[in-house]
Amino acid sequence: MAQSLCKIYLHIIFHIKTTSPCILDDDLKRVHAYIGEIINDSKCTTIWVGGVGDHVHVLCLLGREVSIAQLVETIKRNSSRWIKSLSPNYSWFAWQGGYAALSISQSVVDKTLAYIKNQKEHHKKTSFQDEYRQFLKLYNIEYDEKYVFTD
Repeated sequence: MAQSLCKIYLHIIFHIKTTSPCILDDDLKRVHAYIGEIINDSKCTTIWVGGVGDHVHVLCLLGREVSIAQLVETIKRNSSRWIKSLSPNYSWFAWQGGYAALSISQSVVDKTLAYIKNQKEHHKKTSFQDEYRQFLKLYNIEYDEKYVFTD
């Protein structure tokens, strides 16, 4: 083959450190837009970035020249620096070290997009921890409870 082609949909989830201030509602849209720019600048394609004040959901296409670990590290490092510049409220802002990167089929992209766009309503009924456990169970990911939610 003379051409390298790739179409891998990812649903990425990551959370703030427990000692970090939450992202204020007034800043969420700007933070999500900035994360989208980081993804696009990383030779990946943003479909949607959403979430609530304590965690982020990303739906994107992984570029063929970048690894998942590189992408997530770039998103978290650059967005953390930028968020700290928004206001003194965020001077101690930080993301947790871990993340979930889940592959999704093209057939469920619309369902995943709707899910991410509905985060505010979803989290009126379900905690982040319960949501995250549900994803880990759905994807049959083995994890140690004592480490999954620590900084």
